[in-house]
Amino acid sequence: MVDVTDATFEQEVVERSKTVPVVIDLWAEWCGPCKTLGPIIERVVAETNGAVELVKVDVDANPQVSQAFKVQSIPVVYAMVDGKVVDQFVGAQPESAVREFVERLSPSQESSHVKALIEAGDETALRQALEAEPDNETAILALAALLVDAGSGDDALALLEKVPPSAQSRHLAARARAGADAGTEEEITAKLDDLLSTVKVDDDARAQYVDLLELLADETVRSEWRRKLSSALF
Repeated sequence: MVDVTDATFEQEVVERSKTVPVVIDLWAEWCGPCKTLGPIIERVVAETNGAVELVKVDVDANPQVSQAFKVQSIPVVYAMVDGKVVDQFVGAQPESAVREFVERLSPSQESSHVKALIEAGDETALRQALEAEPDNETAILALAALLVDAGSGDDALALLEKVPPSAQSRHLAARARAGADAGTEEEITAKLDDLLSTVKVDDDARAQYVDLLELLADETVRSEWRRKLSSALF
């Protein structure tokens, strides 16, 4: 916790907020509710272990800051991130409300835990990450990739249904459907050539062709076979 003045506000608050979220407690010595709120907010911010920082401004001693925030009553608390106010509340609040206010600014312990599980990268860790955050797209894609490599294509496809389409998800889905027998680049192009005559009338052949396109590593080759598909269809 830092006591900030008119002279130090720019450096201690505005600039500092570009590195870490800053909570600004505007108070005065004569303010009873301020003395009630102060220990609560100090304790809650301290529990973030530096993920959020607290500054206190005596509005009587620092009129410029008070005027900048157009303070009409105290205590009033602001949150600043990247030099901009992102949240605020007025008046003494219960600890639960203060905690919610601060938690909106700091990564939760669960999110940090999930990040560590994703970085671990093994199947057990990724499944634990998804138990905590079922919609975590990074964990879903990472686990789907492991399942594809392990030959569990159906399980991978079920997972991929939970994420929006992207280049990565389409590639993984194509690998999952192709299985372990997709073959080399030359073998893939040979399959594409075999399918080309039926893609216009056979939905399954067209779907297989599109999947095989996703498996081609060379973009120039992929573009050429995509052009051939368009010619065959239209």
